[in-house]
Amino acid sequence: MNNKAIETLEFHKIRQQLTTFASSSLGRELAEKLTPSTDFTEIVRLQEETDEAAKVLRLKGHVPLGGVFNILPHVKRAEIGSMLHPDEFVEIASTIRASRILKTFLGELVEEEDVSLPILQEYGENLNPPTELYRIITSAISENGDVLDSASEKLRSLRTQIRSLEGRVREKLENIIRSSSAQKMLSDAIITIRNDRFVIPVKQEYRSHFGGMVHDQSSSGQTLFIEPQSIVQLNNELHQTKMKEQAEIQRILTELSTKTATYSEELKQLVSILRELDFMFTKAKFGASMKATKPMMNNDGVIRLFRARHPFIPIDEVVANDIELGKDFTTIVITGPNTGGKTVTLKTVGLITLMAQAGLQIPAQDGSEVAVFESVFADIGDEQSIEQSLSTFSSHMVNIVEILRHVDSNSLVLFDELGAGTDPQEGAALAMSILDEVHRRGARVIATTHYPELKAYSYNRDGVTNASVEFDIESLSPTYRLLIGVPGRSNAFEISKRLGLSNDIIENAKTHIHVESNKVDNMIASLERSTRLAEKEEEEAKDLLKAAEKLHKDLQKAMIEFYNKKDELYEQARQEAKSIVRNAEREAEEIIRTLRQMQLEKGAEIKEHELIEARKRLEGVVPEAKQDRHPPIKKKVKQDFKPGDEVKVLSFDQKGHLIERVSENEWQVQIGIIKMKVEEDDLELIKSKPKKETQHIASIKGKEYHVGLELDLRGERYEDALVRLEKYIDDALLAGYPRVSIIHGKGTGALRTGVQNYLKNHRQVKSFHFGNANEGGTGVTIVEFK
Repeated sequence: MNNKAIETLEFHKIRQQLTTFASSSLGRELAEKLTPSTDFTEIVRLQEETDEAAKVLRLKGHVPLGGVFNILPHVKRAEIGSMLHPDEFVEIASTIRASRILKTFLGELVEEEDVSLPILQEYGENLNPPTELYRIITSAISENGDVLDSASEKLRSLRTQIRSLEGRVREKLENIIRSSSAQKMLSDAIITIRNDRFVIPVKQEYRSHFGGMVHDQSSSGQTLFIEPQSIVQLNNELHQTKMKEQAEIQRILTELSTKTATYSEELKQLVSILRELDFMFTKAKFGASMKATKPMMNNDGVIRLFRARHPFIPIDEVVANDIELGKDFTTIVITGPNTGGKTVTLKTVGLITLMAQAGLQIPAQDGSEVAVFESVFADIGDEQSIEQSLSTFSSHMVNIVEILRHVDSNSLVLFDELGAGTDPQEGAALAMSILDEVHRRGARVIATTHYPELKAYSYNRDGVTNASVEFDIESLSPTYRLLIGVPGRSNAFEISKRLGLSNDIIENAKTHIHVESNKVDNMIASLERSTRLAEKEEEEAKDLLKAAEKLHKDLQKAMIEFYNKKDELYEQARQEAKSIVRNAEREAEEIIRTLRQMQLEKGAEIKEHELIEARKRLEGVVPEAKQDRHPPIKKKVKQDFKPGDEVKVLSFDQKGHLIERVSENEWQVQIGIIKMKVEEDDLELIKSKPKKETQHIASIKGKEYHVGLELDLRGERYEDALVRLEKYIDDALLAGYPRVSIIHGKGTGALRTGVQNYLKNHRQVKSFHFGNANEGGTGVTIVEFK
């Protein structure tokens, strides 16, 4: 990858923003070193990693990565036999504990949520924290880095001795400072420590009264800190015991360091996995911050960006654009005056390409596609060199010469103001020649220019198209909307008129413009108007089509669910009836047995054949369970169908009307609002009646008029979810749905509880219950309306 292009496109700013989302120094290190890859397989893998992490953030809102440290330096020191500091053991224990929490989190995530996370699952399975080392460290070192008494019996004993000796020293010193004779000799009645020995502050003139050793004096020299002779021996014993304590602590730390070295490979693997996981979630958090999406990657040089945004411009200010390159045309020439927007488009395409090849999600809508390039070249901005005494033109030309040395069919080339800085006629000719050469080599090219000569460039060459940045005459500013296929035009006369320049001057100026130029500008203006209208109508058509398709799918799903439920209830009723009759049969058998017993014992006049006939009558009452869900289709005689006939669809047991024959054995049938293809053998003629009038089909006026059969609240904030739930229930009731599904996920259960509390208090809710296993279990609540 071309480093100069990476620098020109300011990819370092992407790295800077990315590092702020890292949870540990491990992820931060990878973010700081991030560079775009050129290996297609690796890029696809990187995008999958980021996408999986983004799924987890959408489902759970967080990932437990706190408490992770880069412990590799500690492990290396332990391997060479160095004694580790207690704080280093704290970081090792914290990292092991964090990995255990993360492993549990990933395991539960895969079990609870019905999502595919193969990469994270693999990392989770390979995450094997050494729990035994964690137990050893935490039994000897506290979270604050102190060596605990429980680290060894000897240390516990030594510290008990230290506390006892300190108590005796303090007791003797307190007796001294409390005595009335010593009050006037002391500067202050306190016990303090100097040189790790207990002392008292004595006035200079009373030094000889206490004897012992002077360890320090005040800045004025009026107070001496004296260790009285009476506690010298105790202080000596205390000091020696503390030395033994330090020796024991060093022995414990050395032993722990040796133990840590035996787990060095496990710890290195642990750090490696934690580094990758932290970086995955760093990329996902960065993508979420700019509402980015996963791009589809290809090796065919095709770029298709929908609503693409420049990553450095605030989302509420940036203008999104659709940009296509590499399929119908491989070169885009953006023409028009220097009013802004052209350079932004270049940088948007360049940066999005670099981001995608680095495994980052891109600021564009779902479905966007990015190609993998071996090299990205960019000549953008005014790079006039004062030190080299090069003009703007010369500086650009140095870059272009370097680009032409390396460009090939696997390159993306971005030229800003190609040919600028010299004579317009020569600059335009040079620009066309350079574009011809780069286009001939098969590279993907986007170039900007303000030369009017290049407006006709694309009309004379295959694979080249014009584009421009829309300009609003009313506000006298660019809208930053990219218009592909429409060349830029000069707005000088319109702008001058809006600013108050005399009409006479403007009309006189127009007489100096070539007639053909005026025709071209008028043609471009017409193209702009037509393009805007076509884009608006296309957007509306897409919305209508999307809403219609979704409604069609939902209604088909509802119809299938209705018939399945009907068959299920019918079968359940048959089974219940069968059970009732069997109970009656058993009871009758009991009566017959009693009668027989009476016959044997009392000689009652009851004939055997009458008993047998009674049993047969009871057996005949028991219905057989229905095996086939749908009634068998009767063999019918050949029927003469024609459009408009009223028919019965046997497999659905529903009436409908024939619309048209679609094949030799199939008809298009309308059942209510649903149109479907049905085989002729599955139809039964009810009434043959010509239908001349137009069939009434429900019209879809927009996506807001349709209500789905389910509402997905996963990933929503609690308050936002309840607002959406309230609106959805109202819409579902207006739509007349008898039954809907609310998907809230399992998670912590807070959202599920909130949803069900709302449903309890709703007057139109008849009942609600969790879904079956195939419907989502406790992650879904099924609502029945009154």
